[in-house]
Amino acid sequence: MNPIVLLIDFLALVVGAAAGYFFHRYQAEKAAKARQEKADDILKIANEQARLIESGSRENATKIVQAAETEIKERRIELNRETERLDKRRSELDSRFDKIEQREQVLNKRQSQIDKRANEIEKLYEEQTKKIEFIAQMTPDEARKELFASVEKEARGDMARIIRQIEAEAREEGEKRARKLIADAIQRVASEHVAEVTRAVVTLPSEEMKGRIVGRNGRNIKAFEQAAGVDVIVDDTPDSVTVSCFDSVRREIGRRALAKLVLDGRIHPAHIEKVLEDEAKAVEKIINEAGEQAAYEANVTGLHTEVLRMMGRLKFRTSYGQNQLSHAVEVAKLAGILAAELGANIELSKQGGFLHDIGKAMDHNQDGTHAGLGAEFCKRYGVNPIVVNAIASHHHEVDQESVEAVIAEAADAISGARPGARREDLEAYIKRIRSLEEMSMSFEGVQQAFAIQAGREVRILVKPDTIDDLASVRLARDVAKRIEETMQYPGQIRVTVIRETRATEYAK
Repeated sequence: MNPIVLLIDFLALVVGAAAGYFFHRYQAEKAAKARQEKADDILKIANEQARLIESGSRENATKIVQAAETEIKERRIELNRETERLDKRRSELDSRFDKIEQREQVLNKRQSQIDKRANEIEKLYEEQTKKIEFIAQMTPDEARKELFASVEKEARGDMARIIRQIEAEAREEGEKRARKLIADAIQRVASEHVAEVTRAVVTLPSEEMKGRIVGRNGRNIKAFEQAAGVDVIVDDTPDSVTVSCFDSVRREIGRRALAKLVLDGRIHPAHIEKVLEDEAKAVEKIINEAGEQAAYEANVTGLHTEVLRMMGRLKFRTSYGQNQLSHAVEVAKLAGILAAELGANIELSKQGGFLHDIGKAMDHNQDGTHAGLGAEFCKRYGVNPIVVNAIASHHHEVDQESVEAVIAEAADAISGARPGARREDLEAYIKRIRSLEEMSMSFEGVQQAFAIQAGREVRILVKPDTIDDLASVRLARDVAKRIEETMQYPGQIRVTVIRETRATEYAK
């Protein structure tokens, strides 16, 4: 290649590089100049804004200082006023304190005069006391005791008179209202009393039937007793046998089955079991129907079917000759009438009266009282807690928590105590009379006691020198409370305490 050409190319390259360098440097200097101008503009703007902010801050600061000075001035004026008021109050207090000191001085002076007068009075009192003791020939303690004894004797007589008067008025008014209420309730219910007792006696067509009932080697009677859960008593009673069992339902099943076997004539173990099974179903149906019918007659609704079935078992239970299911219906009706008169809950009162003796359907094979068992059973089947308490408390085994419980107890007493409701055997009657008299004689100061009116009243004669009028009132209450706690009886028993004072003199 030609050297000249190479030289020209090299020179062109050098010139291009130099031109590029200077162009680039020009562009860089131009950009730097532009940036410097922009920075100067920003700095200028910032300085202007700073100047404006500084000017505004100075103005705000001036305003704040002026406001603070104004507030300080007002506070200073207020403090000056408060200081003047406190100074004035202090001067008033000082003046009052001076007056109080002057008054205390006067009081101290008067107190010294009073103390001096009191000492003089005390000396005079001692002198008068000594004169009185000398005249009366008694010490102050003896005089005080004698005075208290006289006042107490007079006060006890007045208290006894007032108590008798108040009790007589309250008893008269209460008895009037109670008699009217009870008579109205009994008159409106007026249910017939079922006086017959469930008899477990089966009549036989002839004496020969006794041998067929017993069977060869006692096979038939043993099979019957084992299957029915009862005892069959074959004795010398003509043309009859007795079915005995504590469970009234089983006794009724056994009675019906034995009567059917006697009527049928076929008495052997296989037929006995079939008849007993049929009669058990029939009696169960009777129980269910009796419970439902009793609830319908008492107008009690909302009870569980198991509760009604248990109530139906009372159809075969009696107490003092009174059928328990009829008694439950009567108590429910009486409770409803009493609740309506007293403004209580009628439905709950009727339920409490209807179910109060439900425990008697189960107390023969379970431990516990019929009130407790009945309350637990009804609680298990969702009976209202008020009704459960009425059942549990109608013999005061637990506290009564509502007026409906009291009404159920009252209705039970009315149903059991009305004329003809219950009958009582001679032995129990004599025992109750004797218990009343012995209990009354156990109290101190009692001279004689007599149970009268078939045990409805006990009259107590007391020693007048031992028992005064007020103690007679307390004795009557104590005897009545003891009877309530220790005895069971229908209705109520009246306690009358008689105190007689006799004064005897002889003319000589």
